[in-house]
Amino acid sequence: MYSVSRTDARGRSSRALRPSGRLRGKIALIAPAFGKACEGVFRHPQIVDLLPEYLIEIHTIIRSTTPLMEAGIARAEAMAPADPVAGGVAAYLRRHVEEERFHDKWLLEDLELMGMPPAAVLERLPTATVASLAGAQYYWALHYHPITLLGYFAFAEGFPPSGALVEELIERTGYPRAAFRTFIVHGELDPGHREEIDRTIDGLPLEPGHEVALGLSAMTTGRLLTKTLVELVEDVGTAERPLGQASRRT
Repeated sequence: MYSVSRTDARGRSSRALRPSGRLRGKIALIAPAFGKACEGVFRHPQIVDLLPEYLIEIHTIIRSTTPLMEAGIARAEAMAPADPVAGGVAAYLRRHVEEERFHDKWLLEDLELMGMPPAAVLERLPTATVASLAGAQYYWALHYHPITLLGYFAFAEGFPPSGALVEELIERTGYPRAAFRTFIVHGELDPGHREEIDRTIDGLPLEPGHEVALGLSAMTTGRLLTKTLVELVEDVGTAERPLGQASRRT
């Protein structure tokens, strides 16, 4: 769940001298393209039909979150006795895995209120771009170092949807407020998550290689999320994504 226009200007003070500030500086390089892609979705003239398609895409991403975190915990804990950075990653993931659990089920319930049956959502084949987004994190966490997961979450939780955006979407689409539960929850939780992940990164004994991995993971996440949204808008109205399905079911 993402905001349409938030750019990252933090880290220009003393934080810029910290690892989190340097990471936020890298994220800022991809943020304009990501913001433009968000605008393309949320300002689309056919938002009534496009919004459920957007949420289906988001569901294909977030349903991998808990399994990804669990895999990261297992890998980080195995490395932790000889690797204090991995130990810190494991502690962070353990704190947050329960908070992320069931968000994919909430989103299915939101979509059902928009007229999309859960079975229809789950039978949708995730795109190659989404598979690349999740797959890159699995590969790096399991075959390089789970520090990369902090780069992933630094980007993914860095652009929470604003209350104003939610209200605008409710007004423009006519969908019930209850259908925006996942939007609202992420808008409330993600700012705190962002601050905590920054504190976690700054508290780890990072080497230069760790920071390179954080930056690569965050920027890859940003590029692939941007590509996901661009492809979504490009495909609407085609045979792959025929519009009107949600409105016909409501």
